[in-house]
Amino acid sequence: MKNKKTLVLGASIQPDKYSYKAISMLAERGHSVLAIGQKAGEVARIKIHTKAIPLKNIDTVTLYLNPVRQRDYYNYIIDSKPKRVVFNPGTENPEFYQLLQLNAIKFEVACTLVLLATNQY
Repeated sequence: MKNKKTLVLGASIQPDKYSYKAISMLAERGHSVLAIGQKAGEVARIKIHTKAIPLKNIDTVTLYLNPVRQRDYYNYIIDSKPKRVVFNPGTENPEFYQLLQLNAIKFEVACTLVLLATNQY
């Protein structure tokens, strides 16, 4: 399995949140994880940042932010040139799909937890 450096955007320190579960599962499976959320903290020894951090060689950005909150990160994500962006349930955003396509960045509407659980990540 290849390590896919992943940014979890909308990370939460609450164990019942899907972003928390995704960080845990990504780390457990050996992926490098970066996380940005509203509250600083730590999940599975991964530090959650509250501000944009410099990104290099990002494979995947997985979103846990609603479409309105995603707007603040459009340029940040596009400038980091990830190989793909995963829109988890509830984050679907046709406006952002178009921007990603214009910048030749792949995207998929999927659940990171399901992709990991079924070895499709």
